[in-house]
Amino acid sequence: MDKQKTDLSPKAAIVTGASSGIGSAIAKMLLELGYEVYGIGRKFDNEYTHPQFHALECDLLDTAQLERRITDIRKNNIVHVLVNNAGVGYYGLHEELNPSKIRELVRTNLEVPMILTNLLLRDLKVSGGFVINISSVTALQENPHGCAYGATKAGLTGFSRSLFAETRKYGVKVITVQPDMTRTNLYRNADFANDETAEAVLEPEEVAEAVRYAVTAREGMVVSEITLKPQIHRIQRRGPKHH
Repeated sequence: MDKQKTDLSPKAAIVTGASSGIGSAIAKMLLELGYEVYGIGRKFDNEYTHPQFHALECDLLDTAQLERRITDIRKNNIVHVLVNNAGVGYYGLHEELNPSKIRELVRTNLEVPMILTNLLLRDLKVSGGFVINISSVTALQENPHGCAYGATKAGLTGFSRSLFAETRKYGVKVITVQPDMTRTNLYRNADFANDETAEAVLEPEEVAEAVRYAVTAREGMVVSEITLKPQIHRIQRRGPKHH
């Protein structure tokens, strides 16, 4: 890719899972920083209007469709920021999951970020850009009642660390953000929910502010991993969901 194109094209960011929660908060933050933001998600029912925000409905697990979306974005943009935020969570005893849920966990939380990074890495080397992987505190600990979910997030964190070691000499910044319980719909399939007490849950905007800090740090300094926790560790139990 022509290096001159970096000066002539809009500064673009891609955010997966941008229709709600952490992804939406990160997209809004990047708009404030002046990026042309391409939000990828299944549905954008109530997304606000912004001239530099482009809502792209896409099934991330349809790899061919995803590749077409990325090709379209790359035609007129140099991608400076890739935010791998989209995630899915299934919890409970491992024996109570099924192959379909395990496959969805692995593909959404680990395969898709790896594919998107693969598709965009040459552009990110040209732009000296960022790969932001939204992982989880579960990547760093044992996770009974969430073995598969925790394994996918541990894989994502491991991928980030190795990717940074591989690409840092080319100017690519790889940042892993590992939030604890956050007020999102990630836990809709769980028999627990975040506690409503402010000291016991993170807000999506707080995760976005951590990303802001990472992408606005001085050139030459990389914030490689950020772990965010509420002051109090407390959850609410609820009855299991049936679908």
